[in-house]
Amino acid sequence: MPTDTRPVSALTIAGSDSGGGAGIQADLRSFAAHGVHGLSALAALTAQNTRGVDAVHVPPADFLRAQIDACFADFRIGAVKLGMLATAEVIHAVADSLQAHRPAHVVLDPVMVATSGARLLADDALDALRQRLMPLATVITPNIPEAELLLGQAIDDHEAAEAAVVELLARGAAAVLLKGGHLPGDPVIDRLQTQEALYEFEHPRLAVNGHGTGCTLASAIAANLCLGLPLPDACAEAGDYIHGALAHAYRPGNSDVAVLDHFWRGLSPRG
Repeated sequence: MPTDTRPVSALTIAGSDSGGGAGIQADLRSFAAHGVHGLSALAALTAQNTRGVDAVHVPPADFLRAQIDACFADFRIGAVKLGMLATAEVIHAVADSLQAHRPAHVVLDPVMVATSGARLLADDALDALRQRLMPLATVITPNIPEAELLLGQAIDDHEAAEAAVVELLARGAAAVLLKGGHLPGDPVIDRLQTQEALYEFEHPRLAVNGHGTGCTLASAIAANLCLGLPLPDACAEAGDYIHGALAHAYRPGNSDVAVLDHFWRGLSPRG
């Protein structure tokens, strides 16, 4: 049987950020920085900048399915990254597509809580995410508020964080990378719990109000999985990458929100 010579691609299914700092735009830059061809299926469009979100438009679910099908019909997809999925209908459409196409890896960034602390998902969408997407994911990458919402309990210290990753596995996740930026202390500790072991990744806390960190971390993990790294190595490398991108962040708008420098290491091997 002939060898597939197409370069590996990563697909992001997420929301678009018109300000260029997060969402689809951040994902594609992260893929490019890792030398992986980037594909996208827009699950939501936002009118936003560094000062906030002014409007959100959710395309019809059948159009989202058409985007996903078009990508799988033509490209060799090594991993799928899931970001902002605003409604239960969208989540079910994405889950149906993943079950139909069976990608090797799925990285689920459960975008459920805004930076302001406001909850973004209705109850039916949260239930759909738990029941349909969590079991399909290679790894889920919640921050502390998102993990609290998934579990329905507070996570206010490092001991609770260690218990939370174990509980998320018990509720159907194959692996959990719990981001520790919302917990007090320095360094910041991210915890990866797999079926086999617990891994901890530490980085010095940076005094930067960064935008798009969760999107970029998840897309970097997806890119590393495309490149063949085992999950613990993919998460460790992604954590180092985003720490550097945050350390080199810049402020393109009028607010104090900084956008990550995805190419702080230089251009990707593909230019």
